[in-house]
Amino acid sequence: MTDAHPPLRSYGRLKTRTIKPRQAALMETLLPTLRPPAEPFDPRALMPGAKEVWLEIGFGGGEHMAAQAARAPDVLILGAEPFQNGVASALRHIDEAGLTNVRVLDGDARELMAHLPDACLERVFVLFPDPWPKTRHNKRRIVQAETVAEFGRLLKPGGKLRFASDWADYVDWSLLRFTANPVFAWTAGRADDWRMPPADHITTRYEEKRLGDCAPVFLDIKRA
Repeated sequence: MTDAHPPLRSYGRLKTRTIKPRQAALMETLLPTLRPPAEPFDPRALMPGAKEVWLEIGFGGGEHMAAQAARAPDVLILGAEPFQNGVASALRHIDEAGLTNVRVLDGDARELMAHLPDACLERVFVLFPDPWPKTRHNKRRIVQAETVAEFGRLLKPGGKLRFASDWADYVDWSLLRFTANPVFAWTAGRADDWRMPPADHITTRYEEKRLGDCAPVFLDIKRA
């Protein structure tokens, strides 16, 4: 039978500068041990006894992912990032901290999500994704009605998703799509709930660069 779905296409840079020798070595030795299966799988089988399973989409240099993993060693954190320099950086953080509760896909997060079973995640992070600010490129944004529906499939009832961006239009775009899906609700009760970093947020170097057109906005979304 012919596959009705074309291969996924990841937009944006996949690699820029030459990867440093130490990180390149980790790409060869550590990464293969951390890649999740390229087929449907139960994430808890990767870490028996895991209290929860979290997913970070587009982890950049891996600072946030590694720091959250260090804070919660009983939680399995899955991360996906197509940008190879970012993957190499994340591996360095994982190696230096001796983390054993992280699994990394060096590719498109949608591939990873498609292999996960229903209601297997407690948390999802989508932090400062590529904004694709030009209107003709909006379709490349990771937050689309289809991916929001997939988040709804993967999150357990009561599960939480955090979206953050410093591009005002992307914040509005994402909030509209999350609230349009009946299984999600925005938890904010006052302005500081989206203007101030949440208590458990970890600021990264990318965030500090303030490359967007507004101060960082944080949307905490809850699944019904």
